[in-house]
Amino acid sequence: MTSPTRYDDLGYAVPLRSRPARVVSLVPSLTEALAASAPGLLVGATDWCTHPAGLDVARVRGTKNPDRASIAGLRPDLVVANKEENRRVDIERLRADGIPVWVTDIVDVPSALRSMERLFDVILGANPQWLVAAREAWSGGGRAAYARVAVPIWRDPWMVVGGGTYTSDLLARLGLANAFAGSPRYPHVDLAAIDDPGTVDLVLLPDEPYVFTETDGPESFVRVRTRLVSGRLLTWYGPAMLETHAVLQSIH
Repeated sequence: MTSPTRYDDLGYAVPLRSRPARVVSLVPSLTEALAASAPGLLVGATDWCTHPAGLDVARVRGTKNPDRASIAGLRPDLVVANKEENRRVDIERLRADGIPVWVTDIVDVPSALRSMERLFDVILGANPQWLVAAREAWSGGGRAAYARVAVPIWRDPWMVVGGGTYTSDLLARLGLANAFAGSPRYPHVDLAAIDDPGTVDLVLLPDEPYVFTETDGPESFVRVRTRLVSGRLLTWYGPAMLETHAVLQSIH
C-alpha cells in the first residue's frame, strides 16, 4: 500500500499498515462481494450474511447488534460496515477497541460502484472481475421509464421504498419509475395508495426485510398487478448487481 492511512467513504482515517489479511464484514452485500473476490480474507460475518450459500466463517450476530467481543477475538485487520445498515455507536465502539473500521456510504448505483472500487483498492489493490463487469453493465444512461412500480418492504403497517435510495435509483436505470420517489426514504403509506392504478402499474414484493410470499402479500392488492422478486436483486450491491441487470430489465 502506498500509505499507512486511507480514508473511508465518510472521510474517516483508517490506519492500515499493510493490506488486510483478516476481514470481518457487517454488511450482507459486502460479505458476498468479499467472498466472491477474496474468500480467504473473510473470517467473520453477520447472521444475516446469507450469500454465498454455505459460507463458512465465524458469525458475529446481527448488523444492528454486532458481538464486539467475538469480533475482537477474530483479530481482524479490518471491519467493513455501511452507514445505513450499521449503527454509528457500534462503529465507534469497535474503533475505540483499536479495530480499524471502513464505512461505506451507498445511496445509488454510481456510489455503489465507486464505493466498492475504493474498498477493493484497499483490500486487493485491484478491482475483481465481477466489479469490472458490473461497471460495464451499468455504464449506460438507463432506459426511459416504461412502468411505475411500488416496492413494499413491510406490511401492517405498510412501508415502501421511497426516494434517495439505492433501490429507487437502480429501478429508474432499468426503466422502472418508483411511484414513491418523491417520498422520504422508507415512508409509511396506506395500502390504498399502493393499490392505486392511477399511480402504480406494478407492485414488486421482495422477500426481505419482510418475507412476502405467494400467500402473504399478493392477496392484498385487487387493482394493481403484483410480482414476487428476490429482495437481494433490489437492495444488494456487489455481485448481485450483474444478476439484477440481467433479470429486472425485462420485468413487466
